[in-house]
Amino acid sequence: MDSPACVLELLGLLVYVGAWLCALGSTILPQWLTKSTSLLPTESYDLGLWETCVVQDIGGMECRSYDSLLGLSSDLKLARILMCTALTVGLLGIVVAIPGLHLINSCKDYEGHRTKRTLTIAGGVLGMMSGVLCLVPVSYVAHLAVMHFFDEKVPEVVPRWEFGDALFCGWAAGFLLVVAGLIMVTSTWCSQVEHHPAPQRRCHAKRDRDLRKRSEYV
Repeated sequence: MDSPACVLELLGLLVYVGAWLCALGSTILPQWLTKSTSLLPTESYDLGLWETCVVQDIGGMECRSYDSLLGLSSDLKLARILMCTALTVGLLGIVVAIPGLHLINSCKDYEGHRTKRTLTIAGGVLGMMSGVLCLVPVSYVAHLAVMHFFDEKVPEVVPRWEFGDALFCGWAAGFLLVVAGLIMVTSTWCSQVEHHPAPQRRCHAKRDRDLRKRSEYV
């Protein structure tokens, strides 16, 4: 196994795990959208997938979970489903990609190398899928926030939701998941196998013996 391919595998896996943890943090954090009012400058409001929070300048923070799942808006339901799906697919990709690392001492024959290559590619593809699934809800919620922010029907005195830290964390996680998947797939292209399967070598040897016997008879 070439050392550049090993380096790419390790780099891809490290970025993969870091991006997945970043996506997990984005899913849990309540700061998807934030809002502050001029009437109460000492307080701000945070909106997340699982709860809403009231933050005070003095350092206090009070959060409350949503009362009912059916009472949620469609955008929050969609964001919940897609983010949980992204986390599940990403975790599955990590579990699949780890046995495919060539630093793991297993399956050293030709067929084992092909199996490792397949696992690495599958893990990379799952990582890219996880990244796309993470980017979709984050971008969708951000799009709705922009549309509501510039809605001319809403008076200017009415406070509007703005981007929170969790959105930026989600964008970073989705981008890094896609990059990690590309690195994992690219690492398989850099690998070179110099040996051939044992059955094929035995077949060639038998064919050579038959040719020598025929030449002796001639």
